[in-house]
Amino acid sequence: MNAHGQPHRPVGIVMIEDDEGHARLIEKNIRRAGINNPIRHFTDGGTALRHLFEDDDGPAKNGPALVLLDLNLPDMSGTDILTRIKADDSPLRRAPVVVLTTTDDKVEIQRCYDLGCNVYITKPVNYESFAQAIRQLGLFLSVIQVPEVE
Repeated sequence: MNAHGQPHRPVGIVMIEDDEGHARLIEKNIRRAGINNPIRHFTDGGTALRHLFEDDDGPAKNGPALVLLDLNLPDMSGTDILTRIKADDSPLRRAPVVVLTTTDDKVEIQRCYDLGCNVYITKPVNYESFAQAIRQLGLFLSVIQVPEVE
């Protein structure tokens, strides 16, 4: 129970990743780290934004959530999504955002932190390193505190 006597809702993980292989790898290794939270996977920004902001079971209306965000999406840049989340006046703007991307450009990394991302992870090219990074992310997710929705 939280302070308002509501049962704790499990934190929903919203994964926005257009590469199906990466998405499967991320989910598998998050599960391996013992994280059983529901994971909703979206392959494009538009659908993900509709879920985040408009769906009754989405984070803006039903929170709390943690967002795993790829920057290179087919229909928009992940930084646009990050900007929308952090500019929103719903509790969604407090949702932790983990950027997972192949880009290790310093300017892009700084930009994401300036826009409000909480963690920036570069996807290692090597499969085993990527799996390892995600397992460590899973351990991080198991201890992170996510703000409740009022």
